[in-house]
Amino acid sequence: MNIEEKLRGATKLWQSVNLELEKRIIGQKDVVKKIVVTLLCEGHSIITGVPGLAKTRIIKTLSEILDLEFSRIQFTPDLMPSDIVGTEILDTDQNGRRFFKFIKGPVFANLILADEINRTPPKTQSALLEAMQERKVTVQGKTYELPRPFTVIATQNPIEQEGTYPLPEAQLDRFMLEIIIDYPDFEEEMRVVELTTTHEEDVPERVVTRREIEEYQQLVLSLPVGEHVIAYAVNIARETRPEYTHIKEVKDYVLYGAGPRASQYLVLSAKALALLYGKPVATTKEVNEMVFDVLRHRLILNYRAEAEGIRKEDIIKKVLEYVQGKL
Repeated sequence: MNIEEKLRGATKLWQSVNLELEKRIIGQKDVVKKIVVTLLCEGHSIITGVPGLAKTRIIKTLSEILDLEFSRIQFTPDLMPSDIVGTEILDTDQNGRRFFKFIKGPVFANLILADEINRTPPKTQSALLEAMQERKVTVQGKTYELPRPFTVIATQNPIEQEGTYPLPEAQLDRFMLEIIIDYPDFEEEMRVVELTTTHEEDVPERVVTRREIEEYQQLVLSLPVGEHVIAYAVNIARETRPEYTHIKEVKDYVLYGAGPRASQYLVLSAKALALLYGKPVATTKEVNEMVFDVLRHRLILNYRAEAEGIRKEDIIKKVLEYVQGKL
């Protein structure tokens, strides 16, 4: 199969995913697209939004459509690391001999929903984050490989901060995107109510195999990207750093800017997006489409920004205007 056929296949896949999702999900197309981008990059993302916006429903339905094993972990203050990665138990074989047997935890799946990740203490958060980074877990000195593909989608509730354990910036940086999910519009909400208050529900069909997803992930890595696009992404990331920037607003309001992972993820997510669009190369247009999701959780604003009502999105817009003005 040549590159043109592969690109047509990726575009057809994206269209099929949307058609099947519409059987259960109304709206939220941008959110779904960015989750699929995360999956194609075999990265991990955070979804931030209030309860009741179908976050679990979206991810579970996607797992069915994409032939992926789904696992949901509800993070609570009493959750332990072993509740995520698994534990060894003492078992007995048919001859009465005892042996230790490893019972896999919910992290052994392809697509994992880490629900309200900021509700559990740092020790438990770090167990998941280590698995995300290493794609394997170690229990009692034994190492177990996690299945591939492996993607974690974490959620955070922005309206409840009491009794939470916010992720440290260094751990947030491990997430490829922060995706904002918002309320549906009036027409979409009407359709949501109609769909969810009847007995009948369409069952989505599987449109791709696990092996094909892994092939698309490899295709993302092999998709070419121009040096000017890489330079564009790097310039965007560097201009968010107060010590390097030429932008007054960044110097005035940003405490810490985005690190090198931002440049990497800007290019990688742009390539995945280009694949969904059937484009043979990623351009600055795809970088621009992903820039807010890549940078949003990587900027730390100072107290002056908070006092003056400056948002991270305002800073990112200024950065984009400056870098585009240099082209």
